[in-house]
Amino acid sequence: MENTRQQKIAKQIQRDIAESLRGTLVTVTAVRVSVDLSYAKVYVSVFPFDKSQATLEVIEQQNRTIRGALGRRMRFQVKSIPELQFFIDDSLEYIENIDSLLKK
Repeated sequence: MENTRQQKIAKQIQRDIAESLRGTLVTVTAVRVSVDLSYAKVYVSVFPFDKSQATLEVIEQQNRTIRGALGRRMRFQVKSIPELQFFIDDSLEYIENIDSLLKK
């Protein structure tokens, strides 16, 4: 269970990364921050679904740039910026698949 500080930092990271990725068809769906605030798992949803792996690879290549931008935005809120690791959130694809199966 996350404490209030973790939740606030996670929401701030989610907003800032979403702002950094504006202009692409990528949505930051969730962020989970470790207890010591040194590590963050960022879950992204990509549209269209078939390009999600390629988009994730591009985001991973830009990880250092994204973390730097995040550092400039959050420099007065935390001592150190968490290490970021990105994951594909395929829940929307899963829901769409279940919906199509139910319609059959």
